[in-house]
Amino acid sequence: MKQKFNIKSRQELEKILKEQKEDRFVLSFYKYTKVEDIKTIRDYLYDSFLSLGVLGRIYIASEGINAQISVPKKNYTKFKKVMSDKESFKNINFNLTEYETHTQSFVKLIVRIKDKIVADGIEDSTFNVKNTGDYINAEEINKAIEDDDTVVVDVRNAYESEIGRFKNAHTMKVDTFRQQIKKLCSDLSSYKNKKVVLYCTGGIRCEKASAWLKHNGFLNVKHIKQGIIGYVREVKEKGLQNKFLGKNFVFDDRRAESITNDILSSCHICKKSKCDDYTDCKNKFCDTMFICCSVCAKKKKGFCSYKCLFFSKLPKNIKKMLIKNTYKKKSVLSYKRKTLTQ
Repeated sequence: MKQKFNIKSRQELEKILKEQKEDRFVLSFYKYTKVEDIKTIRDYLYDSFLSLGVLGRIYIASEGINAQISVPKKNYTKFKKVMSDKESFKNINFNLTEYETHTQSFVKLIVRIKDKIVADGIEDSTFNVKNTGDYINAEEINKAIEDDDTVVVDVRNAYESEIGRFKNAHTMKVDTFRQQIKKLCSDLSSYKNKKVVLYCTGGIRCEKASAWLKHNGFLNVKHIKQGIIGYVREVKEKGLQNKFLGKNFVFDDRRAESITNDILSSCHICKKSKCDDYTDCKNKFCDTMFICCSVCAKKKKGFCSYKCLFFSKLPKNIKKMLIKNTYKKKSVLSYKRKTLTQ
């Protein structure tokens, strides 16, 4: 039976990709649609994408498909045919970045079956994810940002909006979309009779969030088609003023795309230096993602805190004891950013 998942190490995959030196499109796509016989569809996509050299993450659920991938430029037409050959996936809008790249945005192919393509925690059987708000274009977004009767809402996680967001956007201090959905209606209760415009990275979260707000009685809800990526592309094509500031966080090895030169965030360690570059703590058992300036990176040697730096110097037997008894309980090293200055 043919293997239907990757068995090579990351190092092997990085070497193969480096040797290929192929021009690639980096893109995302999603569609809320009824998917039946998910296992068969999953295997079909894995086999087809593997043969075309597609890399990245594809999630399939009964409610649809969600993907962030890179495709060799030479195989892009064949890739689109693979998608259109399945009735459920016809007429999908592919959200391409504006460039072709040799960079290793993804190094392996993952096609995974999920309960939902975006985990939301919603258990209301009457909720219709397809009853979404209307799309809004870039010119309308720019006007909405300056309109006192409109609230522009960022439905991404706090670590995403921290490094880049629309001017005057309402952001939420949450770490997951599930947390956001839980408090979205209450957070926006004062705007229930105003115009609400939602945005996210590529459109999938703000589309579901718009349906959830409508389900809960919000009457004037719109969202950005293809999210920040679509907005940035449209303002360039039409020569409009860009009102998204800073970086757009992306979920691949690039970590972020620079949209403007504005730096909105500061180093999580010293709280002073303007900085918007995320890094991962060198302590693999912590692996906290944090923003760090060059001075603090040198001072703490790439660790998010002195706790992690201290941990790295402990004997192996002590490390094992701490990992077993305390790391899993998150009582020694918190994954919360508020501890990064300790």
